[in-house]
Amino acid sequence: MKKLFVFVALVAFSVTPLAGQNAYKAPRTPWGDPDLQGVWPSTDMVGTPLQRASSFGTRNVLTGEEFTARQLAAQRQTDEDNAEFDIDKVTSEQEARGTVGGPVSPPPHWLERGKPSYQAALIIDPPDGRLPPQTPDAAERVRALAARRAGHGPADTYEDRSLYDQCITRGVLGSILPVIYNNGNQIIQAPGLVVLRNEMIHETRFFYLDKRPHISPKIRSYMGDSRARWDGDTLVVETTNMFDRNGIGGNGGGQALSDALKITERFTRVDADTLMYSATVDDPGTYTRPFTLQFPWRRDNNYGMFEYACHEGNHSLFNILSGARADDRAAVSGGVRP
Repeated sequence: MKKLFVFVALVAFSVTPLAGQNAYKAPRTPWGDPDLQGVWPSTDMVGTPLQRASSFGTRNVLTGEEFTARQLAAQRQTDEDNAEFDIDKVTSEQEARGTVGGPVSPPPHWLERGKPSYQAALIIDPPDGRLPPQTPDAAERVRALAARRAGHGPADTYEDRSLYDQCITRGVLGSILPVIYNNGNQIIQAPGLVVLRNEMIHETRFFYLDKRPHISPKIRSYMGDSRARWDGDTLVVETTNMFDRNGIGGNGGGQALSDALKITERFTRVDADTLMYSATVDDPGTYTRPFTLQFPWRRDNNYGMFEYACHEGNHSLFNILSGARADDRAAVSGGVRP
């Protein structure tokens, strides 16, 4: 019974806000800052959805029965990943799902599947674990985009494809949210500076602690402009000045955000081998209220932070565009554009 109580307490801790909960004292760097350094992959959370199912209400911890179902689903996925396949005999289901053996799946040795978690979803606020309603401005941007794309194909130019397809960036959160590979995160510190290195698209962000102001809002980038401060043992990072092309979802997908976006991240060591990560997304141009997601990173000193030369080796974009041109030629001969 004691073991069960401790286990449930740890699960509840991982899915609720951190303020005032944790008595753990992080070790210090030689210059006195909380020491967050290390390699902290989020692989354990692969498979945990961004949003909670509506049937959960305000509950964000799985029951034993729900956890067993998640374990069984994970085992089916493992079996599928390891199954024999024939690239010349791909079923329509394999192609639609992007499973191993399909034309858009990475090779099996790339995949990181993690461990089933009792955390129902990554979003912890609003209390229902759902994305807030979108603003009228966001809906209008979706309509305007559809109008611009009307009358031409999905790959007339590389500009019709996402930043993901172009291998440019996943954005701030898309580089961190757990997906099927490249979930490594490395933190390096120096006096007045914390550096976060993401394995995904080999992004590196610099968090300055010297109270310098944000740069002019006229200067923007895909990863934005970050400023940091310590709140006790928690590193708080505020990022602004981002472009309006990335969304909040795996690999930067989903509804594109506005240029009013501000992301406030918090990094807190809760024990020797666990760092709790949270991010509050505040975008009044897209959502009617801010929302917060939170999940643990586990220290793994043996994790390999490999270079992900996505743009340099991007055969996908060439194939997408050349395939679209082949469709165009076929349509001309048949008189109908696909």
